[in-house]
Amino acid sequence: MRVLVHTCCAPCTIGPLRALQADGHQVTGCFYNPNVHPLIEFRRRLKAQKLLADRLGLETICEEQYGLWDYLEVVDWRGPGRCEGCYRMRMGRVARLAREGGFEAVTTTLLSSRQQDHELVRRIGEECAEEHGVRFLYCDWRDLSEEGHREARAMGLYMQQYCGCIFSEYERFKDTTKHLYRGPGG
Repeated sequence: MRVLVHTCCAPCTIGPLRALQADGHQVTGCFYNPNVHPLIEFRRRLKAQKLLADRLGLETICEEQYGLWDYLEVVDWRGPGRCEGCYRMRMGRVARLAREGGFEAVTTTLLSSRQQDHELVRRIGEECAEEHGVRFLYCDWRDLSEEGHREARAMGLYMQQYCGCIFSEYERFKDTTKHLYRGPGG
């Protein structure tokens, strides 16, 4: 089956890619992540995804436009539903691209993360896929996460420390003193 895989980042792509290929699927990646901020983080992840695609021979569609404004327009960043809006934004675009490109199914590497809400990703993935006339392929790839991350480190690929949005970055670092200036007066 031809599957278009939403890729959130290079390290999370490795395990699902290998699993899908082992199951006989023809896989194309799709990097669409308007949620990733700040700009330098977006560029690091995009570059890592392209490097991985080159190394593994993975055909990949890359949305290279930095999506700050689109993300803030679509996602209710003031409320608890921001992840739902973010998932819907990304899965909706990938499902539309899948239909337009003649793919039979879509899935996402978000399903390799222990930090993502799998039931919510699954529900939104299925809704978006149905809306665009393709199938959503749900797979729980969390057990492949560490192996993929080890491989990404071995390849020297960029390893991010948060999901990508400015809210998860805040949650990740708010209680640390990492990167704080400790000089005079501080």
